[in-house]
Amino acid sequence: MTNPFTDPAGRARVRYEKKDHVAYVTLDRPEVLNALDLRTHEELGAVWDDVEADDGVRVAVLTGAGDRAFSAGQDLKERARLTEQGAAPTTFGSRGRPGWPRLTERFTLSKPVIARVHGYALGGGFELALACDLIIASEEAVFALPEVTLGLVPGAGGAFRLARQLPLKTAMGYLLTGRRMTAATALRFGLVNEVVPYSGLDRCVAEWTDDLVRSAPLSVRAIKESVLRSVDMPLEEAFSSRYVWEERRRCSRDAVEGVRAFTDKRDPVWTGD
Repeated sequence: MTNPFTDPAGRARVRYEKKDHVAYVTLDRPEVLNALDLRTHEELGAVWDDVEADDGVRVAVLTGAGDRAFSAGQDLKERARLTEQGAAPTTFGSRGRPGWPRLTERFTLSKPVIARVHGYALGGGFELALACDLIIASEEAVFALPEVTLGLVPGAGGAFRLARQLPLKTAMGYLLTGRRMTAATALRFGLVNEVVPYSGLDRCVAEWTDDLVRSAPLSVRAIKESVLRSVDMPLEEAFSSRYVWEERRRCSRDAVEGVRAFTDKRDPVWTGD
C-alpha cells in the first residue's frame, strides 16, 4: 500500500507503505534533515490511526529519508514564523495541535514500533525514537535533546522518557546541557537494542520485524500493553490489573493454536482472533 496522505500538490511529508504485515513509515523531508513541521505531524497522526486500525499490520518501522538524519526535530523556521504570527509558545504535550495524539502521547497504540535510526536524531526526532518500543541504530547515529540551548524544553516527552530509560544522573546530564550521545554510548546504557554498520541496518531491522511477525499478534499486543501500563506500578497491583489485550488474547483461537502447533510439530497459523 502506498501513502494516501498527500498534500494538494501531491507531495507527502511522510511515506507510508505496507508489506508482509509490516508498516514502513518514513519521514520524507531529507532536504531539512526530516524536520517535523505541523503538516508532518498531521500526516503522522493519520498514519498511526491506520496502523492501529489495520489488523493486517503487526509491526511498524519508523525512519527518516536520506542518509543524514532520522529527524532533526521541530522545524524551527516554521516555529519562528508561528511565533511572529502570535502563536502560543510550545510546552509539554501537543493536545489541540495537528496530529494529536502524536506518537509521543499515543499511549494506547497496541502495535510495536521500531525506530530505524541513522544520522541525527535530535530534539523531537530523539523524542520520537524514545517513544518507540525498539531502537535499531547505525554506528553513525547521534542522539541529543538540545532544547535547553534554544530556550525550550523537550516537550514531546524527552524530559520524561529519558529519565525513565537512563540512570537519573546520566539523563540529567544530557537534558541540562543538550550534549550529544553516540550510538555506542546509547547501546552501553541500554537505550537502543542494537547498533550495526549502516550497510547492515536494513538487514538488522528486517531480522527484528521477521521475529515480530512470527510471534502471535495478540500476545505481542497483550505484552506491550501490560508492560507499559504496569512499569510504574507496585508488583502486586501489576498482577491484579486489567489488561484489555490480554483478555482478548486469553479467549482467542490463537491462544489454542500456538500450543496445538507445538504438539503437532508444525508452524502456527495466527489469525489474530
